[in-house]
Amino acid sequence: MKIAILTMGTRGDVQPYAVLGKALQSRGHEVTISTAKNFESLVNSYGIGFQPVEADFQEVLASDEGKKMMKANLFAIKRNLKKWVYPLIKNSLSIFYTLAKDSDIVLYHVKTLADAFADQFPEKMIRASLLPIVEPTKEFANPALSGIPIPKFMNRLSFKLANASIKLLSKPIGEFRANFNLPKKYQVPEVKNIYNLSELFLQRPKDYPDSSQFSGFWFEKTEEELSDDLQEFLEKGDSPLLVTFGSMPFKCKFDLQEAILKLSTQLNVRFVIVKGWGFDSTENLENNFDIKIIDSAPYEKLFPRVKAIIHHGGIGTTSECLRAGKPFMICPILYPIGDQAFWGKVSCEIGLAVKPVPLGKMTERSFLESVKDLLTNEERYEKAIQLKLELDKENGIQKTIEKIESIFVEGFDKMK
Repeated sequence: MKIAILTMGTRGDVQPYAVLGKALQSRGHEVTISTAKNFESLVNSYGIGFQPVEADFQEVLASDEGKKMMKANLFAIKRNLKKWVYPLIKNSLSIFYTLAKDSDIVLYHVKTLADAFADQFPEKMIRASLLPIVEPTKEFANPALSGIPIPKFMNRLSFKLANASIKLLSKPIGEFRANFNLPKKYQVPEVKNIYNLSELFLQRPKDYPDSSQFSGFWFEKTEEELSDDLQEFLEKGDSPLLVTFGSMPFKCKFDLQEAILKLSTQLNVRFVIVKGWGFDSTENLENNFDIKIIDSAPYEKLFPRVKAIIHHGGIGTTSECLRAGKPFMICPILYPIGDQAFWGKVSCEIGLAVKPVPLGKMTERSFLESVKDLLTNEERYEKAIQLKLELDKENGIQKTIEKIESIFVEGFDKMK
């Protein structure tokens, strides 16, 4: 069957879908991913079809205005709606809708706003979600608001509050629907939901409908190997501590590089630093034999070789920590809006991670103390290994594919 996968965002919003798309294609399906044009080389590396959208979220996020919007600056958001947001939405929805019409199954990230045309063919629309931020539940508040203290009795309401922001986007959505002669008024239909989440890590809410399933993480088996120089560094000493903040630009109240040097000296610990966007200048670290600076590496191969991980809290990086059986420390960058603190809290509560503190709120002292806790809590290491062994038995990709194929058969039967 022809499968369209629609997604938007940063690399963490694209790569999991590429992994799933490659697995679906290996089953004989024709797969096309539609996302921002700057991810063309990434998608092509998985050997699947690509339909570009004229948008670059990373460029937007790296700009001064984008950084303000990430901090939930309402003035910055309102100021840039017409300049960036509205044109991006109208253009992307047109491309997504055209591809979706010609497909048998449509898997989509909620960030694409494909709900805006799901009423046209609800039987083939599937929210393939990385985050549980759309469906209300009593069991936890909306993870997208994880930095805001919300009393338990308002958990379900928090989803309505978070999703109410869609009203700000009614203008470009309305223009898109008018361009394709779709009715001006519409309701988002009930569609099936498949989550790239494991119940071994986060329990599926008991008040979710049967049509919403946690299928397990979409892990890939990469053929990419660690570079020779990184291999050499890993082999010549104790397992290092890994620091990676992904594609998240960040700022600290303290000198993070100086703090890393202090830890290296005081605790005799080695480091691997993945530069990303935050470490734009690393001169202070580069001449230290106990610190290795890299641009990137396959996490599947790198994480099992380190002692523990410090990261921003994206679910992709978090799941790789779980797969590697390593404890970790989450320092949310997107805060108070964003899901990073949510994953930090969940991980801490089940004994896998240090209590999360937003990187922007940390002092050098609190950072050093948290890292010392990360490195010395043996119980945390034991729990991480136990969960890894359980995850090894779970095949999230296979479960997801089986669910998608059953949905197609169910929809086909209804049309006969």
